[in-house]
Amino acid sequence: MQTEITILIYFVFIVGIGVYSAFRIKKPSDYYVAGKKAGLLPVSGSLLATILGGSALMGTIELSQSRGWAALWFLFSAAIGLFVLAPISKYVSRYGNYTLPELLGKFFGRKAERFSTIIIPLAWLGIVAAQIIAAAQILQGLGFISYQNAAILSGLVFIAYTLLGGQLSILKTDTLQAVLIISGLVALLFFAIQSPEHSQVEPLKFTALFNSKFSVVDLIVLLMTYSVTFIVGPDIYSRLFCAGSEKTARRSIIIVASILIPVSFALTYLGVYSGKENEGIMAFAGHLLPNWAYGLFIAALLSAVMSSADTTLLTSSMILSELFSGNLESQKSLPLTRWLVVIIGILSLLIALYITSVIQALLLALSFFSGAFVVPMLSGLLKIRVNSNNIIWAILLGGTVALSGKLMTLNNLTTGGNMVIISSYFVNAFMLMYKHKSANNNLNS
Repeated sequence: MQTEITILIYFVFIVGIGVYSAFRIKKPSDYYVAGKKAGLLPVSGSLLATILGGSALMGTIELSQSRGWAALWFLFSAAIGLFVLAPISKYVSRYGNYTLPELLGKFFGRKAERFSTIIIPLAWLGIVAAQIIAAAQILQGLGFISYQNAAILSGLVFIAYTLLGGQLSILKTDTLQAVLIISGLVALLFFAIQSPEHSQVEPLKFTALFNSKFSVVDLIVLLMTYSVTFIVGPDIYSRLFCAGSEKTARRSIIIVASILIPVSFALTYLGVYSGKENEGIMAFAGHLLPNWAYGLFIAALLSAVMSSADTTLLTSSMILSELFSGNLESQKSLPLTRWLVVIIGILSLLIALYITSVIQALLLALSFFSGAFVVPMLSGLLKIRVNSNNIIWAILLGGTVALSGKLMTLNNLTTGGNMVIISSYFVNAFMLMYKHKSANNNLNS
């Protein structure tokens, strides 16, 4: 009962922050990018909390239970992506204002912007759904609520919180949530290492980084479908757009990337530990931790989920709102964005009710996104000459090929599916470069 009361208090507190922030929103930019005045601490805290969402925490543990220490690569690849982003983040801050499609529009024209405002929110439905799935699994693991009811409860709280306060409420709570996440992990790690079962955990050796369930090819695919979304990602860019300066954005990225490395070790160890015990993360945490620490751990998990869910949900809604309103700075865009928060939130909730694997929902969405948008965005940021006339075909074919490859891997056609995913980048690049000399609308022509 004590844990249930803690969860209720946490949810009420989160919604309360949303209500408080709603009264402080004076103009659309307050809701979308918190006035673009955030300093190093809130940007770093929000970026860390967003990345360490339910999909990362639960996903890493889910992978490590089946693949052992090779699951280290999951968050390692996220850190790699951030380190690559750091030197080019100045261009993101310099060229962008609110959303990633807005950047595409500057690089490739209005047609590319409009097309991406439709495609990205569709892909990001899976990302929002992954957070709802993770929250539902956490609550279900406590034993007092079913998965379906937990998903509905979590989804409604996410929607209400995001609907009310936007980025103002997100930045206010994300730093606190980041502290809760790290504190909860440290508490669980401490008690796990002190337990007798610690001696039975498989030791970390270099050879354990690859095994029969995770090969070098799998790593390449992970880098091409997951790591790249930290170089080019709407939710990551939304944090950078809130930063008060380019220097703040760059430093935040480096700080968070560095923190992700020890966090990856901690999460993977916990997954290997819990897999050894043949228990889920909630069950073995309940056995290990005293009541006070268990409540902290539950709050940490819910904080992780909340911070990712609100960011991805708001980002998707902003992108669609820009499509219909034409300009996010107009007053009519704000109520439209809030309506879209509700619609996208409900659609994501429906997905979460039918797909219960965090990793499956996450990687399906990221596969399409990475195949479609990574090559065009990097081309624009780095000012590489391409044929802008082919941008729509490049996005559509690249994303479709990558998604087809991921579906193949889910149907046990692993090798062929991985090759198809890798080829999506070449398909995308080929379309962008095809007949670029004869194009009339080349970038920087």
